Amino acid sequence: MRPPIAQFHHKRSDTRGSAVGLILIILVALIALIIAICVAWRYASRWCALPCPWWLSWTLENRYIRALADSRVLLDRMGLGVGMRLLDVGSGPGRVTVAAARRVGPSGKVVAMDIQLAMLREVERRVAVSGLTNVRTMLSGIGEGKLECDSFDRALLVAVLGEIPNQQLALQEIHCALKPGGILSVTEIFPDPHYQTQSTVRRLVEQAGFQVVRTFGNFFAFTINVLKLDQNGRAATVIDSADSSEKPLHHEQRHNIAESRPGR
Repeated sequence: MRPPIAQFHHKRSDTRGSAVGLILIILVALIALIIAICVAWRYASRWCALPCPWWLSWTLENRYIRALADSRVLLDRMGLGVGMRLLDVGSGPGRVTVAAARRVGPSGKVVAMDIQLAMLREVERRVAVSGLTNVRTMLSGIGEGKLECDSFDRALLVAVLGEIPNQQLALQEIHCALKPGGILSVTEIFPDPHYQTQSTVRRLVEQAGFQVVRTFGNFFAFTINVLKLDQNGRAATVIDSADSSEKPLHHEQRHNIAESRPGR
């Protein structure tokens, strides 16, 4: 028979073991629940628009996101410069919108498009605080045909493509809205529930008539820049992301892009 002190320590150890076991069970259950919600959210988005709700906008602005897809880096990659017109599709609370407005300057313009009024109100608040006057908000879903053709130099999709039910219709409208030689920059970040792989993004943009011109990053965070060719299947400019400028294409580059068009 165990001494009373030994019995006490044995019971205390059993209690601690049970508590640890219960905590582990709860953690596993929570992780499983989160995964199930993310999977259901991802598949439901195929039939209806289910973007990140405004009360979860903090998940779009944290150290992890900034480390993988800082707004300055994204703007550099797409070659955004002074005086350009940018379409920020699915702008959210304006993390990239405000930085882009500063980049294009007073002679440029940024249109922040989102389907959530709460998100656009936050964009407007940040724009007002920053003293910017070159941002217009647009309450609309991409693919609804509300954009003018040949009106933007650049377009941006940051962790948004997977949230769009009709991706082809959306990409076709962006293609129409861009000027010939305009760039659409698509960024995806893992583990976004709507994360799209590089191969999926390439397939979708090429089906919409774009030409892939450059890819940055890795599996966890990547950016694919795609180009709208002119009516003759040629590109008038090429992006030099080092200095965010446009440079004329050499004859050989024009020929290579034209020859590599989808369906040729």
